[in-house]
Amino acid sequence: MHRLKQFAQLWSLQTLLDLPDRLKNLWQQLIGSYWFIPSACVLAGILLAPILVTIDEHFDRETVRELSFAFTGDDEAARAIMTTIAGAVLGVAGTTFSITIAVLSMASSQFGPRLLRNFLTDTPNQFVLGAFIGTFSYSLLVLKAIHKYDVAFGVPQLAVTFGIIMAIICALLLVYFVQHMVHAIQASHVIEGASNEAIKNIHYWYKDRCDIKHQRDVEHQDIEQFHTWSATPIYAPSSGYLQQIYLKSLVTLSQDYAGVVQINANLGDFVTDRNIIGYFYQRPANHPDNRQQTNTPKLAIVPRAPDSLFWQRFAGCIRIEQRLSHSNDIAYSLGQMTEIAVRALSPGINDPKTAVNCVQSLTSCLSIMMRRQPPSSYHFYRPSSEKSTSKQPAPDKTKSDNSTIEKVSHKPRDAILAVVTHTPKISDFIDTSLGEIRRYATADLMVLKALCQAMVDLNYAKVNNAQQQTLLHELTLIERAGQDNLSYQALVDDLSAMCAQAKQFILSDNDQHQYFAYVAKFDAHIHQALQTQSR
Repeated sequence: MHRLKQFAQLWSLQTLLDLPDRLKNLWQQLIGSYWFIPSACVLAGILLAPILVTIDEHFDRETVRELSFAFTGDDEAARAIMTTIAGAVLGVAGTTFSITIAVLSMASSQFGPRLLRNFLTDTPNQFVLGAFIGTFSYSLLVLKAIHKYDVAFGVPQLAVTFGIIMAIICALLLVYFVQHMVHAIQASHVIEGASNEAIKNIHYWYKDRCDIKHQRDVEHQDIEQFHTWSATPIYAPSSGYLQQIYLKSLVTLSQDYAGVVQINANLGDFVTDRNIIGYFYQRPANHPDNRQQTNTPKLAIVPRAPDSLFWQRFAGCIRIEQRLSHSNDIAYSLGQMTEIAVRALSPGINDPKTAVNCVQSLTSCLSIMMRRQPPSSYHFYRPSSEKSTSKQPAPDKTKSDNSTIEKVSHKPRDAILAVVTHTPKISDFIDTSLGEIRRYATADLMVLKALCQAMVDLNYAKVNNAQQQTLLHELTLIERAGQDNLSYQALVDDLSAMCAQAKQFILSDNDQHQYFAYVAKFDAHIHQALQTQSR
């Protein structure tokens, strides 16, 4: 009974509050595997063949012959057609798989192994392969249903007709597959896909506008006090990469144990089973929130130390995997474009134009982040006021010990601090994306000037002085990198002049309503000479 009680508490409705997120992660894992869509197509072919054969048995033959596109041959012709279709689509499926493996090998060497998932999860590619092997499975089962000596029912004409239609569709899909793979291996297409994924993750985490309630949460009194409470270290349940934090389940867990859970690790961080990834701060016994009523009448939340059930439930509140995989992590999406740029700058590839395209795509993503409200690090438990005020006895003023408790329980219940997470700042994202490219492009003037232009473009999206100082600091690092590594003094002077003009533009008044265009010293001299000559 004790084990059953623990199991019921572990999988109670309170721990399944994040069920949509858990199902979404499961769906992403299924789509991310290369076998799911092809297996579904094979299953569809296996189910479709007996269904059409059964329809053929109860269908009027004369009606089928009136259809101009329907197959009306004998059993030998039907057997030959289905045999040809089965052999042809199986051979084409093998060719398609070989082309896919070749593309994956090239993408791994040129774009990086982390980009392989974008090719494996390419839905059109999976559907084409699934259509081929699904048609093969369908043809085998229809071929089995063709009976030579059955007078009442000899040839499943509708099933054979549908097989011919599927073969024609597979031929068209082969042409589409070749055209799709030609575009898929282009660097611009890969960068666009990574950029769209990053923007989708930004929209998931960042709000469109500043939330007033977010500002009230930041001023919550427990935010400045919970660090002084009794703390228990939280260790990672296993080694791997932190992929997901289920906040609703974690909020419920912290409230059940009357404390605050602080997670210091970021999404995508590698942790071991001995890493301290956070702390559980237990509220003092005399804290006002301990007197708040739970859903059960006359039952107050009593602080208790973490036990074995706490660690079991906490292990279910986070998801740790042995390898980095797709998630809603913004840093992972931005890191894909950074990896493409870094590999493009390597001596083996030497493609600075691709690195410039990555810088421009990263600038677009970072610009969206700078204009939006970042996610709050503080997550609160907000109990229902109806449940807290209903079915409660009237306060008894003769009992001085309980008068305070009853008075608090009948007041409107405020939000209770439950979980504190670590939220990276915009300066962190700039340093790990554009800053990483700067460290590898120290001797390339084209990329350094593109980074300088990126700071100017990001200046149009700034909303506070901290962001402005981050851009100015990055411009200083770009100028210093060029001064220390560029080969010729003329290149150094060109970069220094552009950085100086960019700093002057960022620091100028009304800079977000002006157009920035870098004018080199030589171009300015020529322009001045032409004006003098025209006079």
